Amino acid sequence: MVDASPLASSIDRERIGIFGFSRGGYTGLAVIGANPDWASATDLCQQSTTRVCEQIRGKEFPEQPVTHDPRIKAAVIADPLTVFFTPNSFGAVGIPVQLWASELGGDGVLPHTADIVDKSLASKHEYRVVPNAGHFAFLAPCPPALAKEVPQICVDANGFDRVAFHPQFNADVLVFFRTHLTNAPP
Repeated sequence: MVDASPLASSIDRERIGIFGFSRGGYTGLAVIGANPDWASATDLCQQSTTRVCEQIRGKEFPEQPVTHDPRIKAAVIADPLTVFFTPNSFGAVGIPVQLWASELGGDGVLPHTADIVDKSLASKHEYRVVPNAGHFAFLAPCPPALAKEVPQICVDANGFDRVAFHPQFNADVLVFFRTHLTNAPP
């Protein structure tokens, strides 16, 4: 985006943030400094039948270290896939993080899997667990056609109102980015 995009001239290179959800949450954590521990992930995946664990057991993961991007000054991470991380994975994370977790999990993200991130981040961070929310609650409310086609990502637990949740979630994310990117070095 900062080089090849037609929007490149509009991007302030000193005020770059990242948002990552689910597998994108893993990516966001890795980009800001977290280092996956593939050997530990292999052990954790022994009893799982998820596609990602099948890949890990088959040693289908990068041999080289992940690349961190020092241009990123703040991160919002929602319900990240954390099977790749141990408490020692987060020592190089040095930017502000807003971490969100669903209480109920889903799609390979178990309840409380974001706890490892919360307990291990030394950098300034916020941690919010959304009560009665499933993993896909972080996706925007589904239009009726999508809800019919893919109900597993559109139907929430009884008592959780995704439509009511998103305005506050979006506002909180914006406040976090505005706070931490506005105060980034000029």
